[in-house]
Amino acid sequence: MKRFWPYLFNIGALMALSGAVVYITRWAYAPYLFTIGATLVALAQLNMPPRKESPTMKRLRRQQLLGAFLLMATGALMLFTRGNQWIVCMSIAAVLQLYTAIRMPQEEEKP
Repeated sequence: MKRFWPYLFNIGALMALSGAVVYITRWAYAPYLFTIGATLVALAQLNMPPRKESPTMKRLRRQQLLGAFLLMATGALMLFTRGNQWIVCMSIAAVLQLYTAIRMPQEEEKP
């Protein structure tokens, strides 16, 4: 089961990326594709436990989950708003995801 979550994460990330890119073309199903992908990313991150339990890792884990839930909120904004408010939400989520993707491996290597 541990091998299942990274594959689910990769599939969800590809779906979210393609949904965001295709949204520009005004394809009707792009928000659904993005939302499903973001939900898969959030599920995968929620079920992948950190390898190390320290206060810094707990903080980074909370930030990672906040970024995942903001990605899902981005999907909701894509579905229910006419403007480009979803871009701000996705940008904040992307910064959180990028920061935790860089910092978590550094923190796991510390003794």
